[in-house]
Amino acid sequence: MDTPKFIVGGLLGGVINFFAGWLVWGILLMDYMSKHATNASVFRPEEKMVFWALIVGNLCFGFLIAYVLLLAKVTSARSGAVIGAIAGALMTAAFDFNIYAQLDIYDIGIVLPDILASAIVTGLVGAAIGWYFGRGPLNKAV
Repeated sequence: MDTPKFIVGGLLGGVINFFAGWLVWGILLMDYMSKHATNASVFRPEEKMVFWALIVGNLCFGFLIAYVLLLAKVTSARSGAVIGAIAGALMTAAFDFNIYAQLDIYDIGIVLPDILASAIVTGLVGAAIGWYFGRGPLNKAV
């Protein structure tokens, strides 16, 4: 494994995931998600969020996508975006349907928009990492 690429790609992906997630879920979908929460008391208000944990979670996600894209030998933003979007949609579908089945935190109206939003955000993360992986004279876009 190309460790330097993995580290930089993971950090880049984590930062992109943090800001894109803030835009998508924290601003654009906040009201919609709140309306479909069946137990809103489980969500922390912004002033009580544990930001170090949010940062660690976003970095872990960035490293996960960087690892997948390294294994797939991605060297372009386009292929990174496609693989990222598919991975994000499938991961979110797995989480959301299992959470919906077992916990009473939200109704079914959250699942599809969340899957689509995740595909978009993870597609952006994958595009950024794929672009980074494709940099340099030896890398040709795939």
